[in-house]
Amino acid sequence: MRAWAGSWLSGFTEDGAKFLPIGKATIAPAFPSVKNWFRLATKTDAPLPVFQARNELTLTNPTPKKPSRIQTRNRRLILDAALEVFSRDGYGGATLDAIAKGAGLSKPNVLYYFDGKTEIYVTLLSQLLETWLDPLVELDPHGDPVEELLGYVRHKLDMSLELPAESKLFAGEILKGAPRIAEHLKHDLKPLFDRKCRVVQDWIDSGRLAPVDPAHLIFSIWATTQHYADFGAQVAVLLDTKDPSAGAHAHLEQMFRRLLAPPPSTD
Repeated sequence: MRAWAGSWLSGFTEDGAKFLPIGKATIAPAFPSVKNWFRLATKTDAPLPVFQARNELTLTNPTPKKPSRIQTRNRRLILDAALEVFSRDGYGGATLDAIAKGAGLSKPNVLYYFDGKTEIYVTLLSQLLETWLDPLVELDPHGDPVEELLGYVRHKLDMSLELPAESKLFAGEILKGAPRIAEHLKHDLKPLFDRKCRVVQDWIDSGRLAPVDPAHLIFSIWATTQHYADFGAQVAVLLDTKDPSAGAHAHLEQMFRRLLAPPPSTD
């Protein structure tokens, strides 16, 4: 998937320095900064694969121009506001007026940077998909199977706790049948998913992991971690608004460690 994402998930910091696309080079084991991964990605001013960003290309100069600090800031304001609006109201309920209000900009100013609501939505989804799948990409076939999978569980849970709006945006698109990212799911997620299922099956076949269904194991990890974002309001009520982080980590660690522990050797 990096072939389609890495080329345009790049941009500039406010001082004009290039930053790396989200991916292995920007992933760190500690998660206090996890929220910044997606925020960083939303600074991009590179052309999109479907909707070409406005005001960057001219008929005489096809090379994208370096954005100014104001342009970088305004795009970030628009995308941050749009994330909140789309995750709260869904695509159908979101309006450019609400996005402009959240960004503190006029509607014409928003339309200076994006062709419309659809381009903003696709930009967010495309950047989010790379962020969301990177932990699965990082699953190392040469590592300890149980620890690799437990690390994946912890990574996914931290992302759900730190990026609830992003998780809801993605879930909302999937619930509608993925009309705007179906091709990405088919051509990018599916091959990655199949490769990682083969890794898990190899671990099982070598006796290093309990016999589980690889596909349903990954589905279970997604379900038990993203629940804390997508059903956050329910979790808050049932836990009396207590922070679920510590309890969720401890429970999922115990549950998946027991599930994944390899059978005792018969030697």
